[in-house]
Amino acid sequence: MKGLLFTFSIIAAVIITLLFPEPFIGFGDLKFKIFIIPLLQIIMFGMGSTMKMSDFAEVLRSPKAVVLGVFFQFTIMPFVGWGLTKVFQFPAEIAAGIILVGCMPCGLASNVMSYLAKANVALSLTLTSIATLLAPLLTPLLMKNLAGQLIEIDLWAMVWEISKLIIIPIAVGVLYNRLLGSRFQWFEKALPTISMWSVGAIVVIITANGRNALVAVGPLLVLVCLLHNVFGFILGYWGGRLSRLPERDCRTIAIEVGLQNAGLASGLAMAMGKVGTLGLPAAIFGPVMNINGSALANYWKGK
Repeated sequence: MKGLLFTFSIIAAVIITLLFPEPFIGFGDLKFKIFIIPLLQIIMFGMGSTMKMSDFAEVLRSPKAVVLGVFFQFTIMPFVGWGLTKVFQFPAEIAAGIILVGCMPCGLASNVMSYLAKANVALSLTLTSIATLLAPLLTPLLMKNLAGQLIEIDLWAMVWEISKLIIIPIAVGVLYNRLLGSRFQWFEKALPTISMWSVGAIVVIITANGRNALVAVGPLLVLVCLLHNVFGFILGYWGGRLSRLPERDCRTIAIEVGLQNAGLASGLAMAMGKVGTLGLPAAIFGPVMNINGSALANYWKGK
């Protein structure tokens, strides 16, 4: 219920931002979009501060599930996103933003959703960690090949930008946990809440900056984000079933594939200077996937 309350709070904030965008764009000469990257780095720092070697232990216990999970993560959503841009006609940068969401690693909420769905939480932790660490290499390669005709993609610049958004903050978080984590337990407990509201702030800032573009394509873009997310759940689950994985692993892979790291997509759009267009699909995909993911997790919880 708390997760749903947070999601609906974000939806309400987005509606208010669409009606009154100016207060959320900036104050005087200060433009709030400059906070997107620091907020995302805080989220990644929080992830790093909770990482343990046990998060990767599932590689040894279930190597088939891990390999398939990572493979599905970086094939299903990128190509579904690319396919949707061929079916629905969007401006080039918004179409590239749909593909960008698909090329992201697993969403940070996937571990909680897996727990609620009675899925394999250990596998979820492993897939989230591995996919996140592989993203600086795989995401630029996918974007270059799938979205290179829509916008200019500087491969190595994107590798560096994603590394700054993921690898460096996570590394700092791991060091913090090793050296100081036990001394500031109150801060560790507060990090999930800080991360949640950081995501909310990112969504509001992007919505404000891309308000005109969002109004122009809003309903259709919501539909595409909904289809993107649902196809991720369905194809991830049945990919696991056809591979003869256990039911709990199939549920886990479905959730990992369907829930993308929309915050990372937003940060990357900001780093590329296209937050008002390239970042719009991520701003919509986040609330959509949380609503759908919560519904799916609660359905599976009862089975």
